[in-house]
Amino acid sequence: MEKKMQELKTRYREIYDIHSALSVLSWDQNTYMPPAGTEARGRQMSTLGHIAHEKLTDPAVGQLLEDLSGYEKNIPYDSDEAGFLRVVRRQYVNAVRVPPDFIAAFYNHVAQTYQAWVEAREEDNFAKVEPYLEKTLEYSRQYASYFNGYEHIADPLIDRADYGMKASALKKLFVELRRQLVPLVEEVTSYPPTDNSCLLQHFPKEKQIEFGLKVIKKLGFDFERGRQDMAPHPFMTKFAHGDVRITTRINENQLGEALFSSIHETGHALYELGIDSHLEGTPLHDGTSAGVHESQSRLWENIVGRSYGFWTYFYPQLQEVFPSQLGNVTLDQFYRAINRVERSLIRTDADELTYNLHVIIRFDLELAMLEGKLAVKDLPEAWRSRYQSDIGIASPDDKNGVLQDIHWYMDYIGGMFQGYTLGNILSCQFYEAALKACPEIPVQITQGEFGTLHEWLKDNIYRHGSKFTAEEIIERATGSSLTIEPYMNYLRSKYGELYPGK
Repeated sequence: MEKKMQELKTRYREIYDIHSALSVLSWDQNTYMPPAGTEARGRQMSTLGHIAHEKLTDPAVGQLLEDLSGYEKNIPYDSDEAGFLRVVRRQYVNAVRVPPDFIAAFYNHVAQTYQAWVEAREEDNFAKVEPYLEKTLEYSRQYASYFNGYEHIADPLIDRADYGMKASALKKLFVELRRQLVPLVEEVTSYPPTDNSCLLQHFPKEKQIEFGLKVIKKLGFDFERGRQDMAPHPFMTKFAHGDVRITTRINENQLGEALFSSIHETGHALYELGIDSHLEGTPLHDGTSAGVHESQSRLWENIVGRSYGFWTYFYPQLQEVFPSQLGNVTLDQFYRAINRVERSLIRTDADELTYNLHVIIRFDLELAMLEGKLAVKDLPEAWRSRYQSDIGIASPDDKNGVLQDIHWYMDYIGGMFQGYTLGNILSCQFYEAALKACPEIPVQITQGEFGTLHEWLKDNIYRHGSKFTAEEIIERATGSSLTIEPYMNYLRSKYGELYPGK
């Protein structure tokens, strides 16, 4: 059995390395690659994707899994080997359903679609990417068709990112969340908008970058194992245990955009950097789900990065970097500005109260497309209509509407957005558990010390990678299943203080 186990690990390490190479190609396309490289990049990614898929679906892998099934039953469930076998089996069972030629064609299509989206977004021209998106929808439906017995066509797509989640459960969760959020949003937005003019000045790019790097280093980002670059849409990617990349984008006339996107992506990076090193080369060397991953970016960005305690420490330093812009702005004014609530068009810039409404709109629209109830050509108008009805504002253009997010233009349609709201909910559930174990954390944050929180998260979430499912990680770390109660308590407490009753 040891020999068979080692053979399976050797085979999987090759798959792991190929996917790491694909990540390098994708990162390069999103950062430095010239536009004329698109066609070749699509071919390269298609080739590697095809090879990785063939290696995973090799009948020899299936035979090894079958031979090791008895061995798996006799080893501890929480051992690395048991986790390895569970996840490889799950990946294998799913992969053998999807033809290698389909995977190769889709990788090539995605590379072309991404470049079309970049140009369409710059030109505010949805028509330029519309035919690509129609093809993406065809691919998405085709992918789902390979999985028999699903309740909803989106379920196989959701399962890719949030294993075990189904559209029916998410719809129920989102209905309850929306029921509690909308009255809170209505109440807060009935107040005059908070003055955030202090954020809307000229903040030179290099100084923003310098301060942002200082902050994320303090949070625990290891620059010996990572780096930050610029990209049209901020993201995090990992090539190896010792190579985790994040990106940001700079708006010289808006201070918060780069700063909070950097903290957000650092949250993702801390998760990947915190996975046990001996899991590298296995499918366990990744975060367990999109929702749990997003919980870390939102925890560090919002619960920590937008807290009063955080800025008690960092604001005097920020004032030193931008004395003419912020020298006469008090900490209270700055804190209220970075937590301003308003009806807005851009998801990534949305405040904590309205953010999930943006996600729910996207989730509903992608379900409608998959169900055949919404044609791609009608998507821009449907987008505007939902924003008007749900958020009370509609975009006059597509650049700030249906073209704002990269997701549908770099992957399948379906299963991409629910993780953001799951992450918001889980961020508070995990943080609440951390405070119960380490009540000194809030005081430490005011002193610029984040090690206790980081270590608790690393010990309870990060180090395990994907050895446990999201459901298991939540139960192990918090002692309960997913619940929106800590999240809603957090929002009511924070915004109740910022917007006390009239």
